[in-house]
Amino acid sequence: MVWKMFIPRLRFNKRLADGYEQRILKKKLPKAELWIQAASVGESYLAVELIKKLKPEFPTRILVTTNTKQGLEILERSIIDILKERRGINVSVAYFPFDKPSIMKKAANQVRPKIMVLLESEIWPGLFYTLKKYACTTIIINGRITEKSLKRYLVWPSLWRALRPDKIFAISEDDADRFAKLFGPKNVTVMPNIKFDRLGYTESFSQKAAPLEKIIAPDTYLIILGSVGHKEEAKVEKIILDIRRRQPNTVIGLFPRHLQRIKHWRHTLSRLSIPFILRSNAKTLVPSGAIILWDTFGELNFAYRHSNAAFVGGSLAPLGGQNFLEALTAGVIPVIGPYWDNFYWIGNEIVNQGLVRIALNWKQVADILIENTKEPPSHEDVINKALKYLKNRQGGTAHASSIITEILNKKVAVHLGTRTK
Repeated sequence: MVWKMFIPRLRFNKRLADGYEQRILKKKLPKAELWIQAASVGESYLAVELIKKLKPEFPTRILVTTNTKQGLEILERSIIDILKERRGINVSVAYFPFDKPSIMKKAANQVRPKIMVLLESEIWPGLFYTLKKYACTTIIINGRITEKSLKRYLVWPSLWRALRPDKIFAISEDDADRFAKLFGPKNVTVMPNIKFDRLGYTESFSQKAAPLEKIIAPDTYLIILGSVGHKEEAKVEKIILDIRRRQPNTVIGLFPRHLQRIKHWRHTLSRLSIPFILRSNAKTLVPSGAIILWDTFGELNFAYRHSNAAFVGGSLAPLGGQNFLEALTAGVIPVIGPYWDNFYWIGNEIVNQGLVRIALNWKQVADILIENTKEPPSHEDVINKALKYLKNRQGGTAHASSIITEILNKKVAVHLGTRTK
């Protein structure tokens, strides 16, 4: 009843308007043996890494769904490369349907998956209920769940015990314990976090980052404010003002967490009389002291690679933090605020080794950023130390892909044998 009341209104939601027709299944989903749900950007990258490692014995159709436009764009770009490299695998991408039970029943009937893989914190009761009726194996990979989320779910504990996935692979003992409290301890285990594999991947930044060299001079002091969340914008505004007052020639690259906040930042910077240029309009070297407001997608890692210092957002307000390992493996020691509980799985040792700097407030963030621009360690040294830290924490992708492959091969073999008979 709640879904029926709210779905028509969701057409006007900025984040859900894209793909609305697909979310209500006016556009049919393709059939697939394997269905992977990746919430947004980070999970989409993980889905791509999993698919690359799959080794199915039979021709396999894969459907990857996501909740966001950015996630869909990443998948569409990446799938082209996968299809070039992998024969026998056909991959389709789509928006994830709304979790209304009747819509999920229709989705399951269209896709007919043998395995459903949900990445990280994707828990959808309508989907779980429907797939149990279709005898589809449901797996949570790279699972994480916060204490706050767990408390909300436990308002109705009997529901979640009834909808328990077949297997849950959590990224830490603490996450495994929380999943066990929600679904019961059966089939809950710990796995290495796939993000360690992706972030340990080294590639030649120089060639891909060449477009940034056209707009950022080699001797420029560049500070990146990455993945800035809505609730910390007022504090980041103070950081910008403080840096400009103390180091006026510094160029600042400002990356809002969500592109729909670009309008807010355009208004804010204009109100403060701070010169800025949209990244999409930057064709030549930007002047010293300017702000580059990043309204294009997919260049944050390359911007980190060019920077002298970087702040990673979602951490100056209780938002859980964003993935600061991306900055670290691009060669810059990240500064984060005190709220990084979504990434405690990385371990405090990374802070003890000086690979991450934690600031308690916006003023400390500004102080550390300015300090780092004056004597930044070389990108190569930072990358080498980061990769050394990651090395002993890798292997999650291969582990998860082997599990999925094994289940997939068995289920397809049984299906083909039954069909032959």
